[in-house]
Amino acid sequence: MPRPFTAAVVAALMALFLEPVSAQNWPDWRGPNHDGTATAAGLPTDWTKEGKNVLWRTPLPGRAGATPCVWDDRIFLTSNEGDDLVVLGLSMKDGQILWKKRVGSGNQDARAGEGNSASPSPSTDGKHVWSFFGTGILACHTVDGDEVWTADVNERFGRIDIQFGMTSTPVLDDGALYLQLIHGPMKLDDQTRTGKVVKLDAATGKTIWEIERPTDAQFECKHAYASPAVYRDGTREFLVVHGADCITGHALGDGRELWRFAKLNGPTEINPKPHDPTFRFVASPGIVAGLIVVPTAKGGPTVGLKVSDALAGDCSDKPEVVAWVHPRTPDVSTPLIADGLVYLLHNDGKLQCLDAATGAELCLNGRTPASIGRARSSSMAGCGLDRTMAGCRS
Repeated sequence: MPRPFTAAVVAALMALFLEPVSAQNWPDWRGPNHDGTATAAGLPTDWTKEGKNVLWRTPLPGRAGATPCVWDDRIFLTSNEGDDLVVLGLSMKDGQILWKKRVGSGNQDARAGEGNSASPSPSTDGKHVWSFFGTGILACHTVDGDEVWTADVNERFGRIDIQFGMTSTPVLDDGALYLQLIHGPMKLDDQTRTGKVVKLDAATGKTIWEIERPTDAQFECKHAYASPAVYRDGTREFLVVHGADCITGHALGDGRELWRFAKLNGPTEINPKPHDPTFRFVASPGIVAGLIVVPTAKGGPTVGLKVSDALAGDCSDKPEVVAWVHPRTPDVSTPLIADGLVYLLHNDGKLQCLDAATGAELCLNGRTPASIGRARSSSMAGCGLDRTMAGCRS
């Protein structure tokens, strides 16, 4: 359920790709470090005047909730063209559409404009572009638009059964694509479990492994719109999968479950609210070395998990793996972690900043709680948001 573009244009990444920024590629929706941060300086922050910081605009064939990916002088994105689903390659220089390829058909718009079948984001390694659509079609093209392979996950792993379409973005890592396919019948009396985690060879599309991911999730809780992520800190590495009332870690080699943290749907010590049968995860976890920030849904909490030796097996009742619990969660937006700070963008438009080590609130829309103190406030430099998000203002 990512939000679609409100108009069928891309306001072409503006001055973001002028030197010296152009040296940094953006290979997938979370960027080169898979954490949503860029290292470039001098980025534009103001587009309030017509044409300001805008290099070009290119009409697109339709809408999409996907984010573009960028490699050298090319931009790759997905969209719909009527009923068809397409992947496009654009010139960075002038926005010209260099190629457009139809990948499949059957586009579906979610209710209230909350995304469509072109909501998963593409990824690239500079030689190939991988695109996934809510209908279950997964494709690989060269950066020049030549088809390499296509696959239908419905045929290979079971029919997708999810209310708003499979909007989860596959993660590209070390020559492999990882998918989380968490869905199931939205019926109170139907106990069918259909959650799977999958690893594909990115070059060929062949299945390397697929595993079942059992849970006790009920009704809409079976549905997950979040995306998987790879955790790697030099000592540990695993795939993080988020959905169906729990978050899990899986071995990259064979997919076996290494750890699980459940009890995110109440009533539990983590979430004291009553059990919610519509508790579906949309926001993906935020990940940095030593910490996984776990958003939930529907007014539930945000949980900071410590990555340590204790994170093994069923960790649901291990207090030592919980760094902190914050009572609010971003229901859709993925947390951003940078410089020891956690940024949460809530559905009401409020931007919140937490201390990554403690979960303490440092500011909300630029306002610093009095409990932080004047000294702490003056040393925060706008909660750090002026460094990474151009200020924390109402």
